Parts: sequence; C-alpha cells; structure tokens
Amino acid sequence: MNYLCPMKNFFFAIPVILAAMISCRNDDNSIQVIDQVVNLYIDSAGIDMLNSKIGGSYQSIKMNDVNGITDTAPVSFTPKFDKDSLHYIEYIAGARRILIDSSDANEKIYESKISLIFTTKVNDSVTSTFSDTLKLSYLSSPEIFRLEKAWYNNQLVFTKENGKPNIIKIAK
Repeated sequence: MNYLCPMKNFFFAIPVILAAMISCRNDDNSIQVIDQVVNLYIDSAGIDMLNSKIGGSYQSIKMNDVNGITDTAPVSFTPKFDKDSLHYIEYIAGARRILIDSSDANEKIYESKISLIFTTKVNDSVTSTFSDTLKLSYLSSPEIFRLEKAWYNNQLVFTKENGKPNIIKIAK
C-alpha cells in the first residue's frame, strides 16, 4: 500500500497550492498606475536642437541629479526620435525624489531636479557648454504615481492632463 502515499500527498498539495495562489492575487482596485515617462523636445528657431547632425545643435547631452547623494550623479535617459523624425529625450526615472508635501495621508508630492548639460560646437576647435534645469513634480497616492508639473529653468512648462502623454516642448 505504499504506492498510495504519493497520491495522498498529491491530493493534499492541491488545496495548499490553490490557497497560496488565492492569497497572493491582487484586486484590480489595488493596482497603482504609474505615469512618469517624460518626452523632452528642444527647439531653437525651428532647429531640432537634439539632432546632433544639424549645425548649431547640441553635440552632446548629459543629465545630472541635482539632489543626488554626490555632486556627480548621472541620470540615464534615452535619445529617441518620433514619427516626424524629431529628436527627443525620453526620461523614465533615476533622479532622486525628495518628499515635498505629505500633509494628506493618501497623497504625497515629490520633486526631482535635473541639470541638463549641453555641448555645442562653435567651430572645429571651440566648444561651448551650458546647463539648464528641469524640475519635475510627482503626485503619489495608493492609486497613482504620476508626473504632475514640470519647470524648465524655473518656468512652468508642463501641467498634467489626464489621459495625455507627458510631452514637454521647449523653445529656445
């Protein structure tokens, strides 16, 4: 009758596995929606400044976390281009978020501050480097974490509209 022992274990294991699966499932109401991807376009007098193949545009771009633990805290981004061949910076995450307001128990406001360092080529031997600042404000609640507002060089350039992507267009 030893051949029945594995069967008993099998029948005992099924309810245990089902109970574990049921206890681990999430309700649809408990899923937090994340909406934090930023697409940053920069234009100057009709020139796509992020297209390094165009004369006068930025030859290199670096991003640094102003609130980083060290002075040099690089932030990753992805250079991309859209269906119209306009170049943009896709920033997903990486800069440190500082808690700004937690007065409401269910909603918190966080901010990230990023320094964008641009290098342009003036002629074959001279380059020019300058820096701009992007400040991002996020809303966090149990239901959502999303970008709410963005400032570029201390000017409000983006306010979230529900259902629309986070596209920031800068004209220099």
